[in-house]
Amino acid sequence: QLQASGGGLVQAGGSLRTSCSASGRTFSASDVGWFRQAPGKEREFVAAIRRSGGNTYYADSVKGRFTMSRDNAKNTVYLRMNSLEPGDTAVYLCAAKWGSGIILSAVRSPLAYDNWGQGTQVTVSS
Repeated sequence: QLQASGGGLVQAGGSLRTSCSASGRTFSASDVGWFRQAPGKEREFVAAIRRSGGNTYYADSVKGRFTMSRDNAKNTVYLRMNSLEPGDTAVYLCAAKWGSGIILSAVRSPLAYDNWGQGTQVTVSS
């Protein structure tokens, strides 16, 4: 089971760090992604990280502002969000895929992940 936390209300230009922890399974054996969904919009890829932590992937809209990392000893992944903009407002969801790794062409697709957390709300005010 995945549990996301760390969302909140922040002014534009501010920072937040969201966390996603896994219970009952070894997180180090999974590829993990962050997605976000705003009201009335489709679920959107934000970032992903390989189980080794050696490769990360970002949506163009967040590249240079967001950083995804993982601490496998703590069974937790993080999304550090800097220079937040009102357009970043959404529910942020973490997702994981255990077993075989996600092929590169699918890492940005929500269909590649089969375990989802409940999400945490991030609201950026202008």
